[in-house]
Amino acid sequence: MKRIAIKKTGFAVAVVFLAVAFLLYGGIANAQKIEIKFSHVVADMTPKGQAAMKFKEILDKTGVFDVKVFPSSMLYGDKEELEALRANNVQVIAPSMTKMVGFNPQFQIVDMPFLFANDDAVEAFWMSEHGKEMFNSLRRAGFIGLAMWPNGFTQFINQKRPLKTPEDFKGLKLRVQSGGLLDARNKALGAGSQTMAFGEVYQALNSKAIDGLDNTFNNIETMKFYEVTKYLTVGDFTRLDYIVMTNAKFWDGLTPGQQKLFTDAMVQASKLERRLSEELNAKSFESMKKSGKVEVYTLTPAERQAFIKVLAPLYESYEGRIGKANLDYAKSLK
Repeated sequence: MKRIAIKKTGFAVAVVFLAVAFLLYGGIANAQKIEIKFSHVVADMTPKGQAAMKFKEILDKTGVFDVKVFPSSMLYGDKEELEALRANNVQVIAPSMTKMVGFNPQFQIVDMPFLFANDDAVEAFWMSEHGKEMFNSLRRAGFIGLAMWPNGFTQFINQKRPLKTPEDFKGLKLRVQSGGLLDARNKALGAGSQTMAFGEVYQALNSKAIDGLDNTFNNIETMKFYEVTKYLTVGDFTRLDYIVMTNAKFWDGLTPGQQKLFTDAMVQASKLERRLSEELNAKSFESMKKSGKVEVYTLTPAERQAFIKVLAPLYESYEGRIGKANLDYAKSLK
């Protein structure tokens, strides 16, 4: 009888252990792992690429998930990844923030010129209730916003003349990744806009089909735009940042314990991405200065204020779409 009692007690303990494991992780160590496909469009050695691999490394170690990363549009390209995520053919993507404007026009906030004071202010905004509310608004489109991965502030590069005042922009044809606010900004400065895929920009600059564009230091340097232009103006004009997203149904199918493992890994990967982004932008800036191939000019505080004054009407024009509370909060961050 004692042996039977011991066996029953041992069996009961085992059942409790398995139940706890199931509640925490959705299964036991030998259960089938949850596959996650992370698709993105840049190379492995970029900040985004390395952060994706860090996310995989951390999450794979839990024994609960099996993360597969597909860089350089290997699985889905820039135009297909959103629909692939909506269909749950992939579980994580990290597109440009401006791609979300069609789902929520408030995401145009990244294109608002001279809005954010610095990188810390950008991060603080997306971690605030304002940023979280915008992320959560994507659920109706079938997405869950998980994190902001910074790319950096944009600087102008062109082949006509140094851009020190708003008047210097008159008559220039500038590439934009999409219309809307960026087009309105260029018009306010007296410049024209040309919507163009990023991969076509180098040839367009080289053939003088366009005069210039604004982008981050690292993108300008790695894409060699500075080799086919003459002038680089440093002014921190707008932002280029990524939003990391997952499929809403996939997310809702995870247990709270699995979601915590997922978000903890994302937090660590996001810290790495920000550090690498800041380091590579600084390195690219120094590399271009040392190359001697482009003339670098940094706006003075007074010159920057002249741009802010000319572009101030954009805040009123886009207040209804972006939200006055969002704009006011972003401006308050230092």
